[in-house]
Amino acid sequence: MAQKMTDMEWREFVSHGTRTGKLSTVRADGSPHVAPIWFLLDGDDLVFNTGKATVKGRNLIRDGRVALCVDDDRPPFDYVVLQGSARISEDLDEVRHWAGRIGARYMGEERGEEFGARNGVPGELLVRVKIDKVLAQKAVAD
Repeated sequence: MAQKMTDMEWREFVSHGTRTGKLSTVRADGSPHVAPIWFLLDGDDLVFNTGKATVKGRNLIRDGRVALCVDDDRPPFDYVVLQGSARISEDLDEVRHWAGRIGARYMGEERGEEFGARNGVPGELLVRVKIDKVLAQKAVAD
């Protein structure tokens, strides 16, 4: 039977290795848009980058509500869903800093600076989501 994760457990789960998140944003017509993202936790914030002109970037500028699902697709199946509201920054120093940290998580420390330079440019956004709600379950199939 599924068990609720503790605060420490869900934070460790979403930060483990290179698990990606599936980010849901709200389209102008109210329908959902889902896209995979690279991300980090920074305290009680979810942090990621995206392009200003992307579907998710445009959605976030218009309506900051988001949900992010991170899951383990291996038995006994665990998942975490985070919900909150996005704050957006175009400050290039911030964008570059976090793009480098996120790149280091997913591509290795040796490539972090490369990803910071690549994604820390005009037209890219730093998105911080204040996590308001957490649904975290482990061992769903047990």
